Amino acid sequence: MSAGETRATLWVLLASATLTVMAGAILGPVVPSIQSNLGVSESLAGLIITTHGALIVLVSPIAGTIIDRVGPRRPYIVGLLLYGVGGGAGLFVDSFLPLLLSRAALGVGVAFIYTGLTVLIYRIYQGQRMDRVLGLRSSANSVGAVIWPLLGGALGALTWQAPFGVYLLAVPLGVLAVVTIPEPSSDDSDETDESGGLREVVGVVRNRPGILSVYLLYFGANALLYSIVVFYPQLLNGLGVTSSVGISLYLSANGLAGGITAAGYDRLLGRTTRIRLVGTALLLWSLGFASATLATSALTAVPAVVAFGLGLGVVFPSAFSWIEALAPADKQGQFSSYLASAGYTGQFLSPVLFSPLLPALGIRGVFGAAALAALVGLAGLLVATRK
Repeated sequence: MSAGETRATLWVLLASATLTVMAGAILGPVVPSIQSNLGVSESLAGLIITTHGALIVLVSPIAGTIIDRVGPRRPYIVGLLLYGVGGGAGLFVDSFLPLLLSRAALGVGVAFIYTGLTVLIYRIYQGQRMDRVLGLRSSANSVGAVIWPLLGGALGALTWQAPFGVYLLAVPLGVLAVVTIPEPSSDDSDETDESGGLREVVGVVRNRPGILSVYLLYFGANALLYSIVVFYPQLLNGLGVTSSVGISLYLSANGLAGGITAAGYDRLLGRTTRIRLVGTALLLWSLGFASATLATSALTAVPAVVAFGLGLGVVFPSAFSWIEALAPADKQGQFSSYLASAGYTGQFLSPVLFSPLLPALGIRGVFGAAALAALVGLAGLLVATRK
C-alpha cells in the first residue's frame, strides 16, 4: 500500500466509481422531457444518453496511453473536472447541438476517470487489499446504479435541466482528489520490450492470450447486463408490471445483488479461485435467464435479475484483477483502457445483437438467447481450464 493512502483516499476513489454509472443513468427518467423541450425526435433525444458512451470507447485507449506516460493521478483529476463541466453544462444549455457537444466532453471525462481509477487502484493497493478495493469499486457501481436514476427522476420532476446539476459534484470531488489521492510510484519490475505501438500490443497479446479472454468476458457481461436494462421492462409489461417505479425495483434488485457479492469479493476469493467464481457466475446467468423465459408472474420474474446481479458482482472485479496480473506493469493504463472500451462496446451493441430476435422469438426468446450465450461462455471456460 502506498504510504500516502488514507481512508479518505478510498472514499474518493469509490465516490468517483459511481460517476461512471451516473453518466447516463441519471438522465434516463427525463429523456421524454428532453425530447419535448428541445423539440427533437426520440432518436435524437436518445443520443443525449448514448453519445458519451461512444466517446468512452474511442478515447479510452488514448487516455490509457497518456496515463502510462504521466501516471494515473493527474489524468484522473482532469477527468473529474472535465466530467463536472461537461455534464453540468446541461443546466445552462437549451438547444440540442450544444447539449450534444457537452455530452461528448462528459464522455472524454469518463474515459480518463475510468482508466485512471483502475490504474490508481493497481498502484496504491497490493495483494488481497487490491482485490478488496476492486470489489468495493464494483459494489459502488451497483449502488450508483440504484441511487442515481432515482435522484434523476426526482429532480426531473422540477425541470428537465435539474438532473444535469448533479454532474457538478465531480468538481469538488476533483478538488478532494488533489488533496487525498497520493502520487503512486510506478512499478517497473515487469517492464518489457512489449510496450508501445500496435506491433508491441500484438506481441503482448500473443504472449499472454488470456488477455483477450478477459476482454471477451467483460464485453459479454456488459452486453448481457444491457439485455436486462433494455428488454426486461418489456417482459415485465407482459406480466402486468407497467409503472416506471415497479420496473425500477427490478433493476434496483439487480444492482443490490451485485453490490452484495462485490463487497465480499475478496473474502470469496480467499476461499476459491477467480476461475471458479466466474464459472459460478456464468452458471447463475444461464439459469437466471432461463427462468426469465418461464416467468409467469411479477414474483417469478425476480430470480433472473437477482441471479444476474450476484454473478456480475464477481465478474467485474475478476476482470480488473486479471488485467492487473496479465498486463505489463508499464502498460497497465493502455490494457485497462481496452477493458473500458470492451465494456462500453458491449453495452452499445446489446440492443443491436438482441433486437433482431424479437420478431421471430418474442421477448422471451431474447432471454433464451442470453441464457444460451452464458452457457456457451461457461463451456468455453471449462474447455480453456482443462488445457
